[in-house]
Amino acid sequence: MNDDRLNDRRPDGSPKKKNPTFAIGAFIVVVVLLVIGTILFNAIREKRQFDQQNAQPDVASGARTAVPAIGASQ
Repeated sequence: MNDDRLNDRRPDGSPKKKNPTFAIGAFIVVVVLLVIGTILFNAIREKRQFDQQNAQPDVASGARTAVPAIGASQ
């Protein structure tokens, strides 16, 4: 009742050869994931920089318009 899939050695005692296709496939998957992660990271960073450069005047003008509304109710 031997299961050959669980045994790492062949009947003649030589070690089982590793599959190079699996290693290459795993390498390609890792590289693709790194490229996608880098693209997303750069896009998020550039969007934050853009928002910081363009959002500052809008915040200041919004704060000024709220102040006169308090005195108008008197």
